[in-house]
Formats: sequence, structure tokens, C-alpha cells
Amino acid sequence: MTSKIKVDNINKVSDDSNIIKKCGTTTTIGSGASNPIVVDGSAITLGRCGGTVALASGASQTGFGRTGTVDWQTGSIKTSTFTAVSGEGYFCNTTGGAFTVNLPAGSAGAIVSFSDYTRTFGTNALTINPNGSEKIGGVAEDAILNVNGQAITLVYVDATEGWINIQNAEDTETGLVPAFVAATGGTITTSGDFKIHTFTGPGTFCVSSAGNLAGSNTVSYMVVAGGGGGGGSSQTPNDAGTSGGGAGGYRESKAASDSYTASPLNATSGPTYNLPVAASPYPIAVGGGGAGTSSNAAGTKGVNSTFSTITSAGGGGGGGYQVPEGQACRPIAVLQGGSGGGGGTYQNSPGQSGSGTGNQPPVSPPQGNDGGNGTGGRGGAGGGGAGAVGTNGSPSNAGAGGNGVTSEITASPVTRAGGGGGASMPGSAANGGTGGGGNGSNTPNGSSAGTANTGGGGAGGGKNDANTNAVGKAGGSGIVVIRYKFQ
Repeated sequence: MTSKIKVDNINKVSDDSNIIKKCGTTTTIGSGASNPIVVDGSAITLGRCGGTVALASGASQTGFGRTGTVDWQTGSIKTSTFTAVSGEGYFCNTTGGAFTVNLPAGSAGAIVSFSDYTRTFGTNALTINPNGSEKIGGVAEDAILNVNGQAITLVYVDATEGWINIQNAEDTETGLVPAFVAATGGTITTSGDFKIHTFTGPGTFCVSSAGNLAGSNTVSYMVVAGGGGGGGSSQTPNDAGTSGGGAGGYRESKAASDSYTASPLNATSGPTYNLPVAASPYPIAVGGGGAGTSSNAAGTKGVNSTFSTITSAGGGGGGGYQVPEGQACRPIAVLQGGSGGGGGTYQNSPGQSGSGTGNQPPVSPPQGNDGGNGTGGRGGAGGGGAGAVGTNGSPSNAGAGGNGVTSEITASPVTRAGGGGGASMPGSAANGGTGGGGNGSNTPNGSSAGTANTGGGGAGGGKNDANTNAVGKAGGSGIVVIRYKFQ
């Protein structure tokens, strides 16, 4: 037979306060807020099968863990940068400007939510910044909420994927919302999903959004320096030609997200590949072409062009008539550059004079090539180009400038950085290399300058009269082009 104890109330002996009290259909355990109830056991069941366990109005629960929801902080609308707390949801008001929310340190099961309070994320985005090197959706990048009315709920899973978005909405299906590079500066054109900034003179590439990996956060670039000027001669009487200037240094790298056809000098690895940008101004320098000369001298070196960490060296000056025979009329460094200038000439002397060395200072891929060797005789040498060395001069004929390289970074194929052609007196002159190299001549002032904004080398000066000066021509100015995915 089963024993039974039948009571309505159980009271304490000391003060006769209720421990268990039955009143109608309600049974109360405990006697007030200051008297906690501790139930000990390896398993505790509250309620009956099919019943409901309810918390009283105003009561709070602790120690049960999250249920996959957050407590929305309706009494604290966020309007500036703050750090979120696990288990909380926030309404974010970006009417006054974009701001950032910092996530708490991730632990398995942590949960946070964010929602657009005023439907202004499209104008002023909310940036969600993970803690340190932690990830959002498997990527160690900020998440950008930039769609009006957007909301996101993130649960931290593990170190591999980090915070994962569990909110099934069209505009928040991924943890990392795509953001794209945005910038101003130069002449801006568009090709499909890409913007192209072309600088033909000094300026500033001003980045307002650095983007992210889901959209774009790197840029393609082409940086071409000014070409070297052509050499000259004031020696009368003499019948020696002079040499063409080297092309300006040529450097290019196509970003991993880009799709145009790059030049053979495209960098595909190393620190200059897939170049990232920050929300910051980047000064742009576009090098001018070196001046030609009409004296017994080499032309002037071109001027460097720069963008970010990229510097392209100005082209070397083309060699002029050398006095005395076999010696450089200026230090050999004048002939060196992004591409080297052609070596100097000298009358009635056998052998060759050294050419200007290209790819100075050295970079990889090389930014240019050597100029051709000068000679004892009437033919000046060609300056080096980005794609080929300059041709040697000969006793009777001049050497051609080295060819440049072709890129479609501006959405159509354009060849740049050709070396300047050698000039002669009175033999055959030579053309400049493809890509803006100036053409040599065998008449006074008949040679041509390098083409502007190609970095082409200027041609050496020619003449048809031993008593006139040979006038070298200026190199062409450089150019800087920056391209990125903007949508």
C-alpha cells in the first residue's frame, strides 16, 4: 500500500511563515523575493507533460543560455560608434552620418543583431567590425550594411567561419555585404563594372571607400614615367649622328578582380600585385619628358611618375656627340633610367660606346630595357623601350628605338613607352619604337619628340650639313592610370 501525506500548507517552525501554500488552484513555493529556493538534483523537471512553464511578468531568467533570439535595446537607439554585447539587438540611426559597431570577442553561441532604425543605411552605411582577426562569414573583413532597411543577425560559430548571418533576408543573406572601392581624381571613365582614373598631370587619387573582399578592395594600375630627351651635337665641322632617349619606366599590375588584357610587364605576384587601397588621399606624380639638346651632350633624363608604393623611373637621355672620342660627354648615369638611352657617337673612330642601362633602379618585372650602343660614325643608336632594347648605331645608319608594350587598362589597346630613334648625318635615320618613341632624322630639326603621355623617348638630333648643330628632341610625358571594380 502506497503511503500518502495530505496537507494544504507547510510552515516554518521558527516564524510560522509559508514554505508551501495552496490557495484555490494555485500552489506557492517560497515566501518572498528575499527567500531563494534551491532545488538540488542531477535532473530537475518543471511542469507536466504538455504543460507550460511561465515566468511571471517582470521576472528575468539567467543561466539558461540564449534561445537564438536577442533582447532588443529599444530604450537605447545607437547613433555613433559602440561595442555590442552578446544577446542584444540594436536599432542603429545613421541619419547623422555613417558609424561603426565593434563586435564582442567571439564565443560559440554568442548572438547579436542590428537593424536600420531610419532606413538610411543606403546613404550612411553601418560598418560591423569583427574583434581583432576574427571573421564574419569566413572572411576577416568588416561587414558593410549599405541597403536601406537592412538588418542582420550574427551568431558566432567557430574560428573557421566566425560570425555567421542567420537572418534569411534578400539583402542580408551573407555575413559580408559587398562593398566597393570608391574614389575621385583625374579623368574618370567607366568600362562595364570598372571605373578608370587617368592622370596626365599631377593630382590626387582620393579614396572615400576602401571596399571589402566581397566587392573590391584592390586596384589595377599603370604608371609610366617621362621619356628621356635625345642627344645633340654642336661640333662643327663633323658628320656624326646622335642617339635617341630611353622610354620612361613602365610598371603595371592587373588586380585579381579585373579582366582586361594587360601588357607583358604585368606584375602577377609580390607586394606590387593586387594593390590594396585605404580610405585616404594618394598623391599622383606624372613625370615630364627630358629635354633634348643641341650641344655635345646627352639629352636630359625623364622625370619619375609615382602612385602609392609604385615609382617608375624616368627614361635615360640619348647620347650625343662625344668629345674627346670614345668618352661620354656627361656621366654615364645620365643614359640610365627606366629604359636606357642610346650610347653616344663619335667621328672616325672604330668600335662602340656603351649604352644606357635600363630597369634602373631594378624592379620585377623589369620596367624597361637597355639602349643601343653608340658607334664611331654617322649613325646614332636607338633608345630602349619597355618591350625591347634599342638598336645599335652603325658607321652609316642609325638604330631604331625599342618598341613599347600594349595594354587595355583604359578599355582599348594602347601602346606606350617606345624608345627614341637614332639620327644620322647623312646616312639613314631610324624610327622610334612603337608607343610614342620619336623618329630620328638626317636633317636639321627634322627629328621628332616623344609623344605626350606615352613616356616615349625623344629622337636624337640629325643634320645634313657638317656646319650645323644636331638638335635632340624632348621625351614624351608620362601617365598614371588606376582602375577598380565599383559595382
